[in-house]
Amino acid sequence: MVRTLFPVFPSHNSARQPRSARLRGVSGSLLLSCTLMSQTEFRTPKGTHDVLPEDHQYMTYIKKAVRHRCRQAGYKRIDTPMFEHRAIFERGIGAHTDIVEKELFLVSGSKREGGEDAAPVFALRPEFTAGICRSYIEHGMQQLPQPVELYAIGQCFRHDRPQKGRYRQFHQFDLEVIGLRDPSLDAQLIHVLKNILSDIKIFSRLTLQINNIGQPESRKAFADALKDYFIGKERHLPEIDRNRLESNPMRLLDSKEEDTQILVKNAPKLSQFVSEESKQYHETVLEYLTALGVPYMENASLVRGLDYYTQTVFEFWDQSTGAQNAVGGGGRYDGLIELLGGKPTPGVGFAGGLERMIWHMKEAGVTVPNKDQVDVFVAQLGPEAKKQCLTLVSELREKGVHTVGALGEASLKSQMRLADKFQSRYTLLLGKMEVKHSTIILRDMQAGKQKEMKLADVIPEVIKLLGKENLDTYVLRDHIGDVDED
Repeated sequence: MVRTLFPVFPSHNSARQPRSARLRGVSGSLLLSCTLMSQTEFRTPKGTHDVLPEDHQYMTYIKKAVRHRCRQAGYKRIDTPMFEHRAIFERGIGAHTDIVEKELFLVSGSKREGGEDAAPVFALRPEFTAGICRSYIEHGMQQLPQPVELYAIGQCFRHDRPQKGRYRQFHQFDLEVIGLRDPSLDAQLIHVLKNILSDIKIFSRLTLQINNIGQPESRKAFADALKDYFIGKERHLPEIDRNRLESNPMRLLDSKEEDTQILVKNAPKLSQFVSEESKQYHETVLEYLTALGVPYMENASLVRGLDYYTQTVFEFWDQSTGAQNAVGGGGRYDGLIELLGGKPTPGVGFAGGLERMIWHMKEAGVTVPNKDQVDVFVAQLGPEAKKQCLTLVSELREKGVHTVGALGEASLKSQMRLADKFQSRYTLLLGKMEVKHSTIILRDMQAGKQKEMKLADVIPEVIKLLGKENLDTYVLRDHIGDVDED
């Protein structure tokens, strides 16, 4: 029999106050809160954003897919510093690329590292590849079995113009295969990426764009031909492309400027300058992709914006909007490690933007598992009940039950409202009489039913109701199991 100390509270589906109405009330409160927050003195800097719990669920899901597919393929995780010597990016990415000329976040070291008037020697990483190649050289990874397969997940920084899905501080995952030049490695890397994008349910929204830009000598000959073609036509180019014509002519191929696109149609083609060896390499990559069941679209205008690329370049584009909502890209960089002071060492890699992938997932209606639900809320009245609740909450958590409770000194009615806002599946009620008789009330919030039982029996009962397979438990040892990692 239920004690009258605790009245029977309405369930989540109560006709007296429909849940939708209460949620609208909560939403209204959140809206008011957001309105007040928008008037706060401090906000996130332009081009940055708070990764709120909802998006963290998506990020965790993507990271799990990346880790799983990378472990399958023999990749090992690496983390490099968030800032490096700026010369690494200037030498590796290219001094005349947009990233280095416009988008590097420079970091001033201490005055002892160059004097008060010295230019900043460090820069926040705009991408992972150059730093990972520096690490490969520094730690003698050429002594390891080749190729060395590495992956990274973390934040990068570019002082870019903020727009949809593009931030100045953003998250990427990065895959690198260093030490061997083989078209099968290009195809295998792309196949791993295809699996990751399929796992997060957005591959069907994308197309693989792929091209071969040849060796450095081929690109130099092509760049000279472009300069010759544009003699007398410079005045028709927008200012940004006039500058590119002098510093990095190949960037005109993927220019977004309409006037430039018109002129480029009649310009010399890169394919005219690519060697037969590079063409054969490209054909072999495509054959391997076909064998692996990876659909692709050849794109002769795709060149990528970084100087270190050779041979294969590729991107995953939005099927409807093209490069505007691309989720990432990569290619081969056989000369990069030599540029950074190492021995000639081939490599191929990819970087993908998590924010852009999350946008695609939401657009596609993809939902991800949410392990942050509250299973049990523990409500209490009185100091002795609260003391006993602390032990109960701790024991439930140790058993793998997501538990919140023993909060403040609020009335029972307020605590039950809080349990409802947390959307807890069950609520445990403990007051003075329950403490005296070593009992507790267990309430099913969905069904609106409650029962009194012995305190000693409540944990086994909760576990039975939730199911042992749904408990959030792990043991920290060699095999952690299905645990969320950073």
